Amino acid sequence: MKLQVLALDGVFDTGLAAVLDAFSTANELAAMLSPGAARFEVAVVGVRRRVRTAQGFAVPVAAIVEPAAADWLVVPAIGYKMPDALVPALERADVRDAGAALREGAAAGVRIAAACIGTFVLAESGLLDRQKATTTWWLAPLFRQRYPGVQLEDARMLVRSGAFVTAGAALSHMDLALWLVRQASPELAGLVARYLIVDQRPAQSAYALADHLAHADPVVERFERWARGRIADGFSLDAAASAAGTSKRTLARRMRQVLGKSPLSYFQDLRVERAVHLLKTSDRSLDQIAELVGYADGVTLRALLRRRLGRGVRDLRPGE
Repeated sequence: MKLQVLALDGVFDTGLAAVLDAFSTANELAAMLSPGAARFEVAVVGVRRRVRTAQGFAVPVAAIVEPAAADWLVVPAIGYKMPDALVPALERADVRDAGAALREGAAAGVRIAAACIGTFVLAESGLLDRQKATTTWWLAPLFRQRYPGVQLEDARMLVRSGAFVTAGAALSHMDLALWLVRQASPELAGLVARYLIVDQRPAQSAYALADHLAHADPVVERFERWARGRIADGFSLDAAASAAGTSKRTLARRMRQVLGKSPLSYFQDLRVERAVHLLKTSDRSLDQIAELVGYADGVTLRALLRRRLGRGVRDLRPGE
């Protein structure tokens, strides 16, 4: 498999290193499986002759002469973690040139993968319009606002849609690299994961801070404050809209724009968040915690935790 890793100025050091280390480890371990096992030809390419990482290290890059020479183009994150710094960075000339290179590669049949804030670079190219994608969880409100044509599924760690694969926040670079290795050899990907001690993380929703996302919009923030005070009570959309100072329709629209979910779904997220906190920090039983977060019994809560977090309650409290 031939891969080109597109490094832009200010590339996220950990992301670039994680991708390169995963493929070099795969090549080293391939011989343990069989002499003819899959190997990866990896080239670091750029749209400028000089590239430095976010930490200031020089990155030797080759020019993208023929994007079609690769099976995959991989876009690591650039090191701008917050909207105020990221938005101006996306207006840079090299980001526009990267978008042109990505479009050229896609037109030639090259598949494209992006991780973390690299998903913004890919979205800037327009290639993700009408595609499903994920992104860095705390930048999901900005992503939805900036790229309304993309079907964002930000709770997921990895999303494949057509010729594109996107991965969530920061260390999802490793998840993305292992996914690419798995396309050539599932056995080799499993071996690399064991050597690097990488656990499966199908969702990033378990790591998201709900109140951080809510603060992206004043209406959503008011709703979030109201909801946190009523977690043990029943949900009322009328009361929620009144507390947020808006209509039910506007509340639902703003919630969808910022968080990609309904007021009720977010209310349930907050219940799960509180339940997980209590499971980790108290000695209350599951039934007691269920009552505190507004559910009839522990059975209902356990089922919800499994569905929302992708793991059993047993993983949160050993022996429960």
